[in-house]
Amino acid sequence: VQLQASGGGLVQAGGSLRLACAASGRFERLNDMGWYRQAPGKQREVVATITRGGATTYEGSVWGRFLISRDTAKNTVTLQMVNLRPEDTAVYYCHAVSMTVERPGAQPVFGTSWGQGTQVTVSS
Repeated sequence: VQLQASGGGLVQAGGSLRLACAASGRFERLNDMGWYRQAPGKQREVVATITRGGATTYEGSVWGRFLISRDTAKNTVTLQMVNLRPEDTAVYYCHAVSMTVERPGAQPVFGTSWGQGTQVTVSS
């Protein structure tokens, strides 16, 4: 499964950005999808996740400012970010859990995939 992320950029504090991620490749379906971020000198952290059924979770500092959504038919996930803060500056990665069935009747195989990362920079 390949994930292609887009939409990062430079924005002033208080501004908005929308990240998008599209999945391609061979899989039966995508289960959980999400966005993670990694700031310089810090560990990668989860920002938001969404299940196939649409249930969402958010990291505390982005609650009320970020909105994750997905199009299950198109295998895409987006992250709408508003009221951005300098501390949101990081490389953002999309993530997906995929399910693949190698042949009819076989047990499903689950895998995880990461996008290439897109830089989000928020200036003060």
